[in-house]
Amino acid sequence: MIERLKELLRHSAIYGLGSIVARVLGVLLLPLYTRYLSPSDYGLIETLVALSAVLTALVAQGMKSAFFRFYFDSAEPARRHLVVRTAFWYVMAASTVATALGIVLASQISWLLFGTHGHRGLVIAAFVGLWAALNYEQMTSLFRVEQRSTAYVAATLANVAITITATILLVVVFDKGPLGVLVGNVTGTLIVYAALLLYSRHALGLQFDRSLYRAMNRFGLPLVPSAVALWLTNFSDRFFLIKLADAHEVGLYSIGVRVASAIVLLLTAFRMAWPAFAYSIEDDREAQRTYSFVLTYVVFVCCWLALALGLLAPWIVKLITTEPFYPAQNVVAPLAFGVAAFGAYVVVQIGTGRARQTRSNWLVTGAAAAVNVALNLALIPSYGRMGAAVATVVAYTLLFVGMAWRAQRVFPVSYQWRRVATLGVAAVGLTVLGKAFDAPLAVALVLTAAFPLVLLVLGFYLPAERRRLRQLLPILGR
Repeated sequence: MIERLKELLRHSAIYGLGSIVARVLGVLLLPLYTRYLSPSDYGLIETLVALSAVLTALVAQGMKSAFFRFYFDSAEPARRHLVVRTAFWYVMAASTVATALGIVLASQISWLLFGTHGHRGLVIAAFVGLWAALNYEQMTSLFRVEQRSTAYVAATLANVAITITATILLVVVFDKGPLGVLVGNVTGTLIVYAALLLYSRHALGLQFDRSLYRAMNRFGLPLVPSAVALWLTNFSDRFFLIKLADAHEVGLYSIGVRVASAIVLLLTAFRMAWPAFAYSIEDDREAQRTYSFVLTYVVFVCCWLALALGLLAPWIVKLITTEPFYPAQNVVAPLAFGVAAFGAYVVVQIGTGRARQTRSNWLVTGAAAAVNVALNLALIPSYGRMGAAVATVVAYTLLFVGMAWRAQRVFPVSYQWRRVATLGVAAVGLTVLGKAFDAPLAVALVLTAAFPLVLLVLGFYLPAERRRLRQLLPILGR
């Protein structure tokens, strides 16, 4: 199991390099955005990002999940090439149809979202970005199933470099505002996608197996309602905010989301490596033991980061934004713990995929989405962005708990529930303590650093882990 965990860590670390660079550069662009865009401009961008997310779920989510599962059904190169080509042509056709409809209906979509036809150009740019992102992700998924994490990172870094260059030129030099941000993002993705087509042409070809497509569809389609429900949990708060509040509130909330999503630096890396790694373990008993420890360690890292972001949010927001965006700091803590709960969900939901029992996943994700929608409607009118943040953390927690229950019914795993609960209680408790006393920067840093020591007092560590800690921190052995 140790070797398995090292393998997962190695791939996650490589994926994480690209993820960290992309996220860090994205954060570094926030001062640019907050100086050249108003909170309302930023709110428009984030609303269209949310729209793209739901369309991604509807158009390609089922095929994406099926691609990872079916690729490992056979070690025969010819069969794997058939899976790759069938998925590739489906995504190409479906994304093209969706984009064409979006362009034709751009004025109507602009009116529906923003109450004006004036943002038609933004809508068109968003749909072109949708096409580019769907097809780019399908190509990079080939690197992931082949566990070629270095190639994946190279593509990611190239995309980031081109995107940032194009965005700076369009926003700063040509003063294109929100449109410049959207077009800049599309430019990098399209250029790297074209390069990937040439690089991976040996794996592509004019093959489309209808029987294989139907089998992949039977596996993937039940995941689409679940993906849409996840979208409701992830992004519907932007739509509720823009309708029940305004674009300014969406802009502030989205800055809080950006800061909280620093956890995604590691979580995205893990999600890239996790499906291929989890499905590649052939022995069920080995998989069960590995999954158990993976959940504990993922929650450990996510909770520590959530604690740090929640306590340090006032200073982080002031560092990377301008004064009109400072109020965004108050939503960072709940949003960060929401991301931590989502990280735990990512681990436990793999059990339904391994057992090929995904048809009922939508019941869990649908219930979480329903709670999220209800809380958004109840809380946003009175509490604005904080109401949306509370709705998010509650929904993500229910999502994790519900999927853990569902996955245990089809693929039982002896997860370390006491240790997982200890992590959550310790991190939330320290955050509440710091917020209650409005801790200054020095105290916030001390509370963050104290997290592993609090866990020691609470009896979290296993004997083997304590021995490793004593080697790293001799003071703990006294």
